[in-house]
Amino acid sequence: MNIIDDLKFQYRVGGIANKMIYWNVGFFLLSIIFFYQFKSGFFDFPNWVAVSSDPTIILTKPWTLLTYAFFHYGFLHLFFNMMVLNFSGRLFLTFFTQKQFLGLYILSAIFAGLCFVFSFYFLHQTSKMVGASAAIMALLVATTTYQPLMEIRLLLIGNVKLWHITAVILLLDLLQIQMNNTGGHIAHLSGAFFGYIYIKLLQNGTDLSKIVDSILSFFSEKKSTPFKKVHVNPKTPAFKRDSKIVVKDKTQQQLDEILDKISKSGYDSLTAEEKEFLFKAGK
Repeated sequence: MNIIDDLKFQYRVGGIANKMIYWNVGFFLLSIIFFYQFKSGFFDFPNWVAVSSDPTIILTKPWTLLTYAFFHYGFLHLFFNMMVLNFSGRLFLTFFTQKQFLGLYILSAIFAGLCFVFSFYFLHQTSKMVGASAAIMALLVATTTYQPLMEIRLLLIGNVKLWHITAVILLLDLLQIQMNNTGGHIAHLSGAFFGYIYIKLLQNGTDLSKIVDSILSFFSEKKSTPFKKVHVNPKTPAFKRDSKIVVKDKTQQQLDEILDKISKSGYDSLTAEEKEFLFKAGK
């Protein structure tokens, strides 16, 4: 299996958190080609990709409230965000579903984008923003709100409570909000607030992620094909299949069932036998 096939396999079986990392990395590579100014040495994202603090631009380009959350200003910006996304995503999926992950990521990005626009409008400032930080903060705070006393083992430090980690990150955002990257810190805190509200509503029986799930389901529906009656000749002899083909079909069927289970419940829901079978199939 070459590198490309291995990446495709990992994308297919990795779950929503892994897929989101792939999407962010993929868009970053594309942005290098289209938006990186090699002479100046920085990214110049157009206002149809980055979210702008100008309300008139948002009204004409509302999709930027989501697209900005998949682009980054540089490799370090991407690297640290993906590290925290991997950490927060795995914690979130310990307690919640893949659909809830996607719903929270999208809704929190939109909410944080709106907060960025309104705050800069009232501050009479103009700027643009990209980055997945707000959505990542929503995932982290949502998990912390649900399970604040969960113990996390950190290298060189030892076991700490999850709320300790989240509190330090939020405090750093608050302390730096007037120093630099004001828009980014506002978005981070907005995403954190949305993550908190999301869990409180969920505990009261309201799952906001169903909004995203309903929209995606609507667009993914396919038109039903008209029924066609098929005439079968009963005298036609049955085709005798080769035993090797039968075994291959059964293996493929089992693999498809495992991948379907991963897409619904995550990799951790697999049994030891299923994980071993998937490992062998990957080879």
